[in-house]
Amino acid sequence: MSRRRGLVAGAVVLAFVLAGCSDVAASESSPSDSPSSTAPSSPSSTAPSSTGTSSTPSASQTTATPTTAKPTPVKPRVKQKPAYYALRVEKQLDKLGYPVGDIDGDITARAKQALCAWRETHGMPISRAGLNLNDAYSVLNATSKPTPTRAPGIYVNKTCQMLYQIVGKTYKRIVWISTGAPGYETPNRTGKVWRKWAGAHESSLYEDAYMYDSLYFLRDRPGIALHGSRVNSLIKPYPASHRCVRVLRPEIHQIFADTPIGTKVQVYGEF
Repeated sequence: MSRRRGLVAGAVVLAFVLAGCSDVAASESSPSDSPSSTAPSSPSSTAPSSTGTSSTPSASQTTATPTTAKPTPVKPRVKQKPAYYALRVEKQLDKLGYPVGDIDGDITARAKQALCAWRETHGMPISRAGLNLNDAYSVLNATSKPTPTRAPGIYVNKTCQMLYQIVGKTYKRIVWISTGAPGYETPNRTGKVWRKWAGAHESSLYEDAYMYDSLYFLRDRPGIALHGSRVNSLIKPYPASHRCVRVLRPEIHQIFADTPIGTKVQVYGEF
């Protein structure tokens, strides 16, 4: 009886040892080594985990999804005051042939004459007012003088105290002038050059009043002419003559040379 019990105990111990070896062998072998095994040998198994989700991230989880970056808001440009553009405007006006005087960022009476002429030649309201933003943008965006819409000739704008010489289809010259002072106003008229007097000569109406390169354009007012003066300081930025149109020298000399008899001359506007 005791012998039988011993045999049974030995069998139990032997069975336990064999089960333990089998577990070790299974944990060390691959599925190909143990084709009868159903347990996964690596964590790459697709069997669901205890939480009900796959232990291996899906393609959508492992691949970075490109995102569109939100555009950075553009701050609105600061609206500058007209004075901010003054120096640049003066440089551009001078470059395009509109005389401004000293280019120093100070919008003087001379610069206002140029701005007045700019407004007229660009179809803007004509005035001798100072620089505004519309003027600044118009001037700074321009690359050349506009094409005249008027016939060739000489045009005297009393509002701006400026003269335009149109030759062909271009503004050949834009220059300062000074028309008749109060009581001696230059009449608003359209005429034609009927007489040219080169060089210097004394006025037949006013003693010691010298005229240079005169262009007479009204036959019924034979004393009225476009002419240069003894000194350029007499060409004011306001009406200051005795009915004639004073023009800067040497510009009048160049205008005189380019102006044949019969050229149209028109005077218009009010100061």
